[in-house]
Amino acid sequence: MNGFGRNFVLGVSSSIAVLVVLAIVLTTFERPPVESVQRGFRGTGMELVYNPRTVAADLAAVRLPEVLDPADNDGPRASEIYENVKVLGNLSNAQFLRLMQAMTEWVSPEGSVENGGCNYCHNPENLAADDRYTKVVARRMLQMVHEINGKWQTHVGETGVTCYTCHRGQPVPAAVWSTTPAQGRSTGLLESSTGQNLAAPSVGLTSLPYDAFTPFLLQDHEIRVITRPDAPAVNRSSIKQTEWTYGLMVHFSEALGVNCTYCHNSRAFFDWDESSPPRATAWHGIRMLRDVNGNYIEPLRNVMPPERHGPLGDALKANCATCHRGAFKPLYGAPLLRDYPELREVRENAAQ
Repeated sequence: MNGFGRNFVLGVSSSIAVLVVLAIVLTTFERPPVESVQRGFRGTGMELVYNPRTVAADLAAVRLPEVLDPADNDGPRASEIYENVKVLGNLSNAQFLRLMQAMTEWVSPEGSVENGGCNYCHNPENLAADDRYTKVVARRMLQMVHEINGKWQTHVGETGVTCYTCHRGQPVPAAVWSTTPAQGRSTGLLESSTGQNLAAPSVGLTSLPYDAFTPFLLQDHEIRVITRPDAPAVNRSSIKQTEWTYGLMVHFSEALGVNCTYCHNSRAFFDWDESSPPRATAWHGIRMLRDVNGNYIEPLRNVMPPERHGPLGDALKANCATCHRGAFKPLYGAPLLRDYPELREVRENAAQ
């Protein structure tokens, strides 16, 4: 090859190298200005870096429901006026009707589905009847909301939840999960499937085990897998268990739109003394989801029709993304419960 040819090849190679480097820079780093917020104790380097332009776009995309005018608590109770009111009978008639109207907009507004609006749960010929499964499910979900707002303030705080927190105007929340059937190797000399290498969206398209929800957000498998330095014989967790834990951590990161140092100090992931406060909030959130999925949602599997089941017949359940949808706080912390305090007062009516 003559000098011109060599120079031409070198020039093309250099141009390609420049384009590759430019592509890496443009797709890896945020365009300035970016901002940071201290998340942990001073001196630990635990900071959350964010792009204010992205945050502004996300905030603009949040749609909050219209707040209905408050209702007074005077007059007879709903259970004295209507038949078969099992969980909201202690409310006044005005409070009861206001909450029914709000729930309609939160879950099944007119036009969202066939028979939307009030008829999504109620038989228009007999509003007291329980012949629609949606009414039975809604009643149990009201009790679940009460449980979350009362028992799990360690996770939801005073912000609380309403039906809208998850549903956002849809009968089925956009982010739900069911147990994934086993896939991969099953015969031969090689090890059976470990639930990996399927690039599943549930674990950020990584090779980590694709069902990180069943063992941790329905069952109560151990999550902490790092050996304690003061007691190395106590923790005998395997690499496989560690990978399952990392799958759950990837879900946390994507569901909340944060990185690992939102909760952990990277120099000592296991050390609670060097973690930020959100780690404790997340700890309670895991246990809240086990309560919600195990005691409220999964027991409804026989009430729900097949289209509300996963491929193995279990109910569609909740994970972090169900409420958070990529935000560190659902709806960026909008205090929905403040406008509907009646959701703290849901209870089973003894008379029913």
